[in-house]
Amino acid sequence: MTPFNFKIISSCGRARAGEIITPHGIVKTPAFMPVGTQASVKAVTPDELIQMNTQIILGGNTYHMYLRPGMEVIKKSGGMHKFMHWLKPMLTDSGGFQVFTLGTKITNDGVWFKSHLDGSKHFFDAKKSIIIQKIIGADIIMAFDQCTSDKLPKDEIKKAMIRTHRWLKLSKQYWQENGCLSTTTGKYQALFGIIQGGVYKDLRLQSAEFVSSLDLPGIAIGGETIGFNMKKTIQVANWLKKTLVCKKPIYMMGLSQKPQDIIDAVLSGIDLFDCVAPTRMARHGSLYTGKVKIKKTSNNLKVSFESNYPRGILHINNSDFTKDLKVIDSDCDCQTCKSGYTRSYLRHLFKSKEIIYYRLATIHNLRFMIRLCESLRNIIIK
Repeated sequence: MTPFNFKIISSCGRARAGEIITPHGIVKTPAFMPVGTQASVKAVTPDELIQMNTQIILGGNTYHMYLRPGMEVIKKSGGMHKFMHWLKPMLTDSGGFQVFTLGTKITNDGVWFKSHLDGSKHFFDAKKSIIIQKIIGADIIMAFDQCTSDKLPKDEIKKAMIRTHRWLKLSKQYWQENGCLSTTTGKYQALFGIIQGGVYKDLRLQSAEFVSSLDLPGIAIGGETIGFNMKKTIQVANWLKKTLVCKKPIYMMGLSQKPQDIIDAVLSGIDLFDCVAPTRMARHGSLYTGKVKIKKTSNNLKVSFESNYPRGILHINNSDFTKDLKVIDSDCDCQTCKSGYTRSYLRHLFKSKEIIYYRLATIHNLRFMIRLCESLRNIIIK
């Protein structure tokens, strides 16, 4: 038995509560992963992440870590966990999203990139992506893939999907070398394959069948539409519902912009999700507030999100909060709300561009999303 395992504790409808066992600890699902693209979750420390009960992070983007600080630094530091002082579970991505956003030339072999730092040219392929991730040492690593725009013609999306499948087979081959272990830490790493196919049902089903056939430790669902267009995201999840019944962790990439997004994903059978939105929105004055409304039957679960503000988002820049002495959310147990920081004070900090605002707001938004996952898990188990 490998030091990575997933077991489903309870389920209700398609929603499920489980446990992912990794070399760095257990992740109780469903779980939201704060994003640390540059080996840092913006505005908060690892200790603060632990205080808000963060179980797992997306720590370190493969492309960004490769360019800066570079793999020699990561390797000398003993891997990403030690480098960023985060000793709990970690997932990292393959650089595939940069294929979508920064790739200058894509071939069946790989992708040429131009560095956003100095304009220098670099080449990524499946092997290089896995080599870098083995140095990073994350508990969960991703196969190299080509994320595509929904606006591309179907034949182009199909070509990218076939290319992604080719790279997945190569990723698996390189991952299995040295016993699927990190070359830096010597610990086991679980490889997830990524389902692509855009907004086309036949392509998504074809991709799901291919990814499932390789019997990897976990499955991810990617593409531009995922998390960006929630209506289509849930449509994709519904197409794949037979695949999502599997006894493996399912990760939906780049999802969690709004509280309702997490609820919809969990009800569709998703176990893991990540998004930069909670931290980014906090920095731009958008704070979460509201609570879940539950209706549970013996074999089904209906959950919605209720708030006094549209989409559950309070915009602290609004002049209505100038003299508002309430905390962001009276039901929230984050350190910002527990300490009594008022909306009035937070608005003052935001308008004054004081650094402490970004910390207090980020702590609230992250804890809010983590607490929402905890609530959904408790609902499923009960």
